[in-house]
Parts: sequence; structure tokens; C-alpha cells
Amino acid sequence: MNRLTGAVPYSGEKRKRKRYRLFRTIVLALIAIGILWVVYVQWLIHNVQNRAPVQTADVAIVLGAALWNDRPSPALRERLDQAYRLYETKQVSRIIVSGGLGANGSTITEAEGMRRYLTERGVPPEAVYEEGESTSTYENLRFSKRIMEREGWSVPVIVTHEYHGARAMDIARYVGIREASVSLTKSNVMWMPWHKARETLAYTKWIADKWLMRPVD
Repeated sequence: MNRLTGAVPYSGEKRKRKRYRLFRTIVLALIAIGILWVVYVQWLIHNVQNRAPVQTADVAIVLGAALWNDRPSPALRERLDQAYRLYETKQVSRIIVSGGLGANGSTITEAEGMRRYLTERGVPPEAVYEEGESTSTYENLRFSKRIMEREGWSVPVIVTHEYHGARAMDIARYVGIREASVSLTKSNVMWMPWHKARETLAYTKWIADKWLMRPVD
């Protein structure tokens, strides 16, 4: 006992128990925060699916995905077919295909492969605009915005898969595309539980990247 204060000092065992309780509280709090974040991101993914695209947009922006042997992969064909439906129903009269050279052995850019697919389906070549530099969703939309500004367009509809729509919309707002909407397609070729789980990580990384980047005009 301390004669001056009358306090009984903690024993080593008591200090260990106190540190353990603090550590456990912190770990449980982090787990709870993580669970809440996953639920929130999945809610965003689900919520954006309910947004109807504008009836008439200046242009559709198709976000790229892998080519297989210089042809659109089955997943990319789903996005392109969705864009074709928008063109066929006259919701858009122009399409930006966005994607650079992949790392899977392709000899052409994703944009070139996408353009070929659409023109083979009957879209006039002059209606398809290539953005062949991008390597990420952020670059897809930032570089597509340059084409929009050059052509005087301001109202795009972003074409991608359902799981990808929330992040695409957030990135579009960040790069200054204020009047964007989304046209989302389901997938019959991808396993959605995996892609939705992966998208939680991708969305988290995007939020971290956004905090580190300067705003884009």
C-alpha cells in the first residue's frame, strides 16, 4: 500500500487482465466496424441496381473487361450486349468503349475488341468511340470524360455489371461526370457471390485511393 495515497497498486496479473480486456474490446470493435462496412457496401451495390437509366442519354460508356484471344470474354459480351440494346432501342446513338491493353496476352486493346464486336452486330463504326488507354475503372471514366468534353456531351449512361455499378457511379461523380446514370446487366457467366465479395475489397480500395488523390475537375 502507498502510505501517501492509501492506494493499492495493481499486481502484474491485474495489469495483464486489464490489457487483455482492452485488446479484446479493440478487436471486437474492429470486427463490428468491418461487418458494418461490408453490409453498407453490399447495400450500395444492391441499391444502385434499382436506379433506372435516363430515357435518352448523349452517349453510353461501356466499361472494359478482359479479351480472350482478342475477342470479348463472355462477361464483356454481356456488357456489350447491354449497350447494344440501348442503341437498338434508341436510348443512345453513340457508344464509348473504354479499356486499354490487357495483361493476358491480347494484341489489341479492350476498346478495339469491343468496337469490333459492336460493329459486327450492326452498330455503325462512326457511332463507336474508342478510349484505349485506361487500365482501371477510374481511368475508364476519367478518360471517357475527355471524349465527352471534346464532343460536347454531358449526359452519359454507364454500362457495366450489377455488382460494379455503385463504384462506377461514385467514381463518375468524383471525376466530374455529374449527370451520369447506369444501365446494369446481370451475369450468366460469373459467380456473383465471389464478385460481390471481391467488389467489397475493390470499393474499399477506391475509397482509400479517393482520400489520397486530389479532386479531379
